[in-house]
Amino acid sequence: MSRLKDLRAHLRAIRTLIRGVARGLPTLEASGDPHELFGRWFADAAASGLLLPESLALATASADGRPSARMVLLKGVGPDGFRFFTNYGSHKAAELDANPQAALCFHWSVLERQVRIEGRVERLSTEESAAYFATRGRGSQIGAWASDQSRPIPDRTKLQAQVAEIEARFAGKDIPLPEFWGGYRLIPDRFEFWQGRANRLHDRLAYTPRDGGWEITRLQP
Repeated sequence: MSRLKDLRAHLRAIRTLIRGVARGLPTLEASGDPHELFGRWFADAAASGLLLPESLALATASADGRPSARMVLLKGVGPDGFRFFTNYGSHKAAELDANPQAALCFHWSVLERQVRIEGRVERLSTEESAAYFATRGRGSQIGAWASDQSRPIPDRTKLQAQVAEIEARFAGKDIPLPEFWGGYRLIPDRFEFWQGRANRLHDRLAYTPRDGGWEITRLQP
C-alpha cells in the first residue's frame, strides 16, 4: 500500500511539473491574491509526496545589516501571515528583535517552483505560542526546555544531562510553555512566485501592495 501511495504521489508531482513547465504562469490566470496562490502551490507540494514541503529558508539580518539564513518549518499560514517557532534566545531571535524584517524562501525542486516572501516580523502572543506548544510531542517539548539554543556546549553528554534534568523535573506532569520559547509571524509585503521553464526562461511574478490590493509585476528570468 505504501508503494502504491508513493507511486501516486510521484505521478501527481510529474503531472504538476509538466503542467507548470509547459504552461508557466500566465499573468491573467494567476490569482489576484498571493495568499490564495501560495495555498494552491503549497497544496500541490504536499500532494506531490515531497518530504517536508513546509520546510523553508528563513533569512534575517543583524541591526548593522549582516545577513544569516537557516532552514525552519512553517507552522501555520493565513491572512495574518506565516508562522514559525524558536527559542527566543537563539541567534535568529536576537536578529529579529534587533531588526524585525525577514525573508522566507520555499523551494519545491520536484515541481520546479519557488516562492519568496518578505515582510515585517512580530512575536506571537503567549497564548498563541502555548496553543502550538501543546501540540508538540513530549520529546520535542522536553528538547525545547533542555536546549539553550545557539549557545556553546562542551559536548553532547552535557546536552543529554540537560534533557535528563528536564525529564525528571516534569515526570508525570504536563510540560508547560517555556517563557524563553515561542512563535513569530511574518506579515508579507512582497511575494514572488517562480515557475521553472525550459531553457531557463523561467516565469517570475512579483506581488506588492497597492490600493488595498496587490499589484502583479512580471519579472525577467
